Amino acid sequence: MQLSVPRLDGHTVLVVGDVMLDRYWDGESLRISQEAPVPVVHVTGSIDHPGGAANVALNVVALGASCVLVGAVGTDEAAEVLRMRLLAAGVKLDLIVVPGWPTTTKLRVVSRNQQLIRLDFETLLPAEYQQEILRRVDRWADLAEVAILQDYDKGTLSEPEALVDLLKRRGVRVVVDPKHKPMLRYRGADVMKPNFAEFERNVGSVANPVEFSMRAQSLLVEGGFQAMLVTRGAQGMTLVESGVADSLHLPARTVRVYDVTGAGDTVAAMLGVALAGGMSVQQAAALANVAAGIAVANPGTVAVSGPELRNALHADDYGRGVVTREFLNAAVEDAKRAGQRIVFTNGCFDILHAGHVSYLAEARQLGDKLIVAVNSDDSVRRLKGLTRPVNHLAERMAVLAGLAAVDWVVAFDEDTPEQLLLSLQPQVLVKGGDYRLDEVVGADLMRSWEGEVRVLALRENCSTSGILRRVASDTATQDR
Repeated sequence: MQLSVPRLDGHTVLVVGDVMLDRYWDGESLRISQEAPVPVVHVTGSIDHPGGAANVALNVVALGASCVLVGAVGTDEAAEVLRMRLLAAGVKLDLIVVPGWPTTTKLRVVSRNQQLIRLDFETLLPAEYQQEILRRVDRWADLAEVAILQDYDKGTLSEPEALVDLLKRRGVRVVVDPKHKPMLRYRGADVMKPNFAEFERNVGSVANPVEFSMRAQSLLVEGGFQAMLVTRGAQGMTLVESGVADSLHLPARTVRVYDVTGAGDTVAAMLGVALAGGMSVQQAAALANVAAGIAVANPGTVAVSGPELRNALHADDYGRGVVTREFLNAAVEDAKRAGQRIVFTNGCFDILHAGHVSYLAEARQLGDKLIVAVNSDDSVRRLKGLTRPVNHLAERMAVLAGLAAVDWVVAFDEDTPEQLLLSLQPQVLVKGGDYRLDEVVGADLMRSWEGEVRVLALRENCSTSGILRRVASDTATQDR
């Protein structure tokens, strides 16, 4: 199946469901408490991320579509954090504010990428707010092409029948991510997205693929659903379409799984966005499978972006192009396990020229994967002065990612790449220009794990500074 990310500008997805805040406290756990047999965590960091339906909305806008979010929050600090994060991302909010009701919050205590405990702060949304939710969905129904109902059983979707009926009467396609409710309560929805446990709760235990397909088809007919995408964790996903005899099984992508939190949100968002962009259900499911692989390869709740998805579609394993540090750490670790040799280089790459291209091509020949670490804009200003960089970070990284020699491009804000080197521990560190080996930043680190340092020659009369001087000189001549 040939896949591509559809153009999404001008398309709007309505997300309705349980809005929550995912809060992470992170730190080292080096001892057991004397008070009880539990680990003691010295908390050194805290991260907040919109979760539940709010995470679906973030994924929708990250993929490039417009999004309206309908849900409920309290009048507490968690609600303010959610509102700030969602508005900053470009999500249009129509949130019911419920006095005295706590915004659903899930606090996870994490040490070394391992969740130690989760604490939930929640109560069901009072039933009297159902009519207000229906009214707000009615307000946006004419704007949206697809609606995603994200149900975590926190009370926002306690009466889904009326919502589905309203949306279908207004010509809106409906994708449902259900939880504990019987799926027939969403009768008439276009696409259902249960996980395997939720599926079996509705149809009973299934022993083999034939039985799975038969029971799925029966449920599709009874519920008036067009399709059902059943997520199955490490076994991937299975798509069943009404009236189509053969199910489509999508094996899970081979990735190092860091955290499955929010992966279902990513799948729901991708389904909705792809359908809004005019893709078939099969194409939408295949893209959702790729997006889920990206989501679980990152720690915590994440929003998968359009560029990440495009990179993954052209990948042989972890993909090529611009990546996060967390993603890169996992990719490098897997590449090393496969016996691949990692080459690392870094620089500002403000104006990419022929010297850079030949140097990077030569660097790539020294191993199996080439990482290019790029100084952030602030870092460039500290190193080169206030007039630099000429090109912003995103532009510099995009150009580098387009080179055939480059596998991964990652940003760093420090003055040197030593922190990256320490975490990645590549086999080869490459620099270009008139360096002596003992002048290369990070050379001592490389030697500590028996890595190799190489200095490659750049083309003569080919440098960013020289190009800028020639431009300035030509401009001055023309001004005279």
